[in-house]
Amino acid sequence: MTSEIKSNSTTILKAAWIIAVVTILSKALGFVRDIIVANYYGATTVSDAYFYAYQIPALAVILLGGVGGPFHSATVAVFSKIIPDFNVKAPEHAKKLFNTFVTASFVFFFILAVLFFVFANQIMSIIISGENNAHLISLAAKHLQIMSPTLLIGGLVGIMYGILVTYNEFLIPNISPMMVSLVIIGALMITGGDKTGYVLAGATMIGACCQLLLQLPKVIKIGFNFKPNFEFFNNPNFKTILELLFPAVLSSTVGQIHIYVDMFFASILEEGAWTAIGFANRIFQFPVGILVTAFLVPLFPVFSKLVAQKDWDDIKNYFNKGVGVLLLAAIPVIIGIICVGQDAVALVFQRGAFDSKATFMVTEALWFLSFSILPYVFRDSITRLFYSFNDSKTPFIIAFSSIVLKVLLNMLLVKRLGIAGITLSTSLVTLFNAVMLGILISKHLKLDYKSLFKNFVKMCIAGIITFFICFILSKMMDGLIINTTLLEIIKICTIAVVCIIIYIGLNLIFRNEYVIELKNRLVRNKK
Repeated sequence: MTSEIKSNSTTILKAAWIIAVVTILSKALGFVRDIIVANYYGATTVSDAYFYAYQIPALAVILLGGVGGPFHSATVAVFSKIIPDFNVKAPEHAKKLFNTFVTASFVFFFILAVLFFVFANQIMSIIISGENNAHLISLAAKHLQIMSPTLLIGGLVGIMYGILVTYNEFLIPNISPMMVSLVIIGALMITGGDKTGYVLAGATMIGACCQLLLQLPKVIKIGFNFKPNFEFFNNPNFKTILELLFPAVLSSTVGQIHIYVDMFFASILEEGAWTAIGFANRIFQFPVGILVTAFLVPLFPVFSKLVAQKDWDDIKNYFNKGVGVLLLAAIPVIIGIICVGQDAVALVFQRGAFDSKATFMVTEALWFLSFSILPYVFRDSITRLFYSFNDSKTPFIIAFSSIVLKVLLNMLLVKRLGIAGITLSTSLVTLFNAVMLGILISKHLKLDYKSLFKNFVKMCIAGIITFFICFILSKMMDGLIINTTLLEIIKICTIAVVCIIIYIGLNLIFRNEYVIELKNRLVRNKK
């Protein structure tokens, strides 16, 4: 068992590095895409229309079919248990189940795509406040119609992602999201953008199709062919998938309802408000997405296998280490956002149609959103643990119960804080979800929170000291530095280096277990 644990740890770390590098490249390309989109469309009615409409296909491609989405999670949870040997091609019973799952997903999303195309205007009228927004609703509805075929892609991408991850194929599925960015960049560079944003919507749809096509050859090579299979009944494994999938899809959809609530409140604010929130969320997802993807994607199959083996001690060990490393890395991200967030947003986006006003709108949203990083990484980690126990109902119930909280917080905060009120309410709701899931996991397993909390306190103390030093340094540099691109880069890099050195040094002084373990691994690797 000891050798197996070491093997798992090595595999997870290698996979984490591969995924981290690929995710960084993907997020960097996404940043280039966002810079180009901001340059052509700024924070305007056209960009608002696109981002309002995009939330619906994003539900299918990113939330349902993306990393950690229901289709990916259900595929990993079931197929990792029914395939006896991952070194050979897929057995017949697995291929049959795969085709049943693909067929059901295609039929469901095809019907959904047709409905959203036909009723696009009515749907956007519900999401966007109708007061003085007729043009915005009409434009967003057209964008939704153009992107509606993207709904077909979501579940299929998730299933194939899950199959590839189950077979420890991490490279292709993590590269594939780059296709959307590449197509959007290419389309805007060739056409120079347009006054309606239809080019942007069309490129998004084509990019999603390319994402699916990139995964197909590897899935076929593993041994999964594509043949429609309508045996939806009297199929125990497919029933297990549905039992996992249905509440998980509802949970993700409930999460999307939170976004629709935000969209409604943003539509009563100034022009470009929803665009600013969208860009803030993309910036937020750059570091957080890398952390969560790199560590939780390879950990999830391990959780599932350990649950099947009833190896509770190893589950606790892997969970604490995974969450501990994520929390350790999250705190410097928060410090960086608060200290140099506005400088970074200006450096990356402020050009063309994206002016200083838009920069401040994005930064304001980002400041308050940054506080959700800590509960975010914990929530996503423990949700994977629930899925490993074939329990997707509990995360759904918690997410559903937080809708009312989201509405109340928006009503309380948006009028007082504007854009910041929306992202602050998001942080508070994320904290609520994390706390509730952390309590309710005890019905499956009693986790060792004492050790995790002890090390987290050390991280927080180190983080607070580091923040004050970096904040003072940032203000001092504001007084000395002339606002040029080169000097802004120097300021951001200086704060980043100082932050990392002080933060890691303090954690070593405080004897933080996770920092010491990482240090020991680095020393061993050098030898």
